[in-house]
Amino acid sequence: MAAPPNPTLMSTKHICLRRLIPDDVQLLCRLNNDEGVMTYLDHEPPSVEEVSFEVQHLIDYYTRWPKFGRWIAEGLKGEFLGWFSLAGSEQEMPATLELGYRLRRQYWGMGLATEGTRLLLEYAFSDNPMVERVIGTTMFINEGSRHVMEKCGMRHAKTFHLSFEDPLPGSEHGEVLYEITKEEWKKQQT
Repeated sequence: MAAPPNPTLMSTKHICLRRLIPDDVQLLCRLNNDEGVMTYLDHEPPSVEEVSFEVQHLIDYYTRWPKFGRWIAEGLKGEFLGWFSLAGSEQEMPATLELGYRLRRQYWGMGLATEGTRLLLEYAFSDNPMVERVIGTTMFINEGSRHVMEKCGMRHAKTFHLSFEDPLPGSEHGEVLYEITKEEWKKQQT
């Protein structure tokens, strides 16, 4: 028997977002092993076993919060672009959600991170009345991600420092948190 279809949940002019399925482990491993993708995340990509565990956890998240989580990003012809995420606490539906994204290197610099982030902000604030704020975090030195969040109307809220056993280069500059409230987003839409 064929697997049930995994329909697009939302899309833009260039991106279709769909839920993860167990077979996506290999796609995510390929993404994590793309040159430069893990630069601001970790020294080494996670193992296949770690990604497999993560995918199952993300699929389980849909059971509790079917409107949120992580989605596979595909181009209009079905090509694997990466992923986008909009999620909060696993215990209760929070008023604040965190967005994230990771794209394959060949799709960097094409505006896809900005396009996907704008889609998630619209989805968060237009379709979900309980959401009051969306945040995003990255390393201070990750100028590309900071620029995407700024282009999407998010503002730098704070810089903070975390302690790491084996810090990444640049971690001495800290992490940054960007945010946008529903009211700020609405004002930008007019």
